[in-house]
Amino acid sequence: MGKYIVKRVLLAILTIFVISLITFFAMNAIPGGPFNSEKATSEATKAALEARYNLDKPVIVQYGLYMKNLLQGDLGVSLKTGRNISDIIWESFPISAKLGLCAAALAIVLGLVLGSIAALMRNRVPDRLIVFFTTLVTAMPSFVLATLLLYVFCMKLGWVPVWSAGNSNIILPVISLACYPMAYITRLTKTSMLDALSQDYIRTARAKGVPQIKVIFKHGLRNALIPVITYVGPMIASILTGSMVVESIFTIGGLGSKFVTGITNRDYTLIMATTIFLAVIMVVANLITDIVYKLVDPRIKLE
Repeated sequence: MGKYIVKRVLLAILTIFVISLITFFAMNAIPGGPFNSEKATSEATKAALEARYNLDKPVIVQYGLYMKNLLQGDLGVSLKTGRNISDIIWESFPISAKLGLCAAALAIVLGLVLGSIAALMRNRVPDRLIVFFTTLVTAMPSFVLATLLLYVFCMKLGWVPVWSAGNSNIILPVISLACYPMAYITRLTKTSMLDALSQDYIRTARAKGVPQIKVIFKHGLRNALIPVITYVGPMIASILTGSMVVESIFTIGGLGSKFVTGITNRDYTLIMATTIFLAVIMVVANLITDIVYKLVDPRIKLE
């Protein structure tokens, strides 16, 4: 286990390096720059700003300087606002994380429950209703669902106020973020449960008189969790960093909306910092997922 974790950490560092390399050079390959949209800025001022942030140097030199500062824990400052990037991330990430954790928990719980019900009541009315609902949600883009929820419950019915950083009501953004992963987990759980319930050890447990609920949840569901865990790890990492579409629709000042703003403004340092931050969370989530595999099924060997 220890050797495996060390190997995964080294691979994660390499992965983050490759992601940073691709992001940096792709970002600089696009014509234009962060100061080109400033119409009131003279050419001399633009040149001074580019020199101030090392944008006048060759791209490979810029990347070397950026990585040197990054290894020292310096994410730089925003090219548009002058604010420290670390402050921007730690100010906006808790908002995205709060929504993401609630949405992930809702998606996992409902997905496992609905998937188990669909498997146990295969080809009956509950199963058909669950399949219809999950198919509908899977086919519906998140921005359509978020807009529909906002229009109906906020504007028409007035049951839920429009969410903001100062408002504790997060029902609609959480539902918008949770629906698609919940539907996907439901379908994964149903498929895995059907496979698990057809195995010999389930028939043996039933023949020995083991209570049905114990057969389902201790033997069936536990062995059906591996495909679900595979999906849940990256899903949580993605949700934690915020959904750009949902945050934009509900005007939430989370990390996702900051990333969109950075791309729009060609804010190189903000784009790089948020991309690397997402990559770190993603590789950590994948590592935790592999460890959870071992806890759920001791037969799995990590090498």
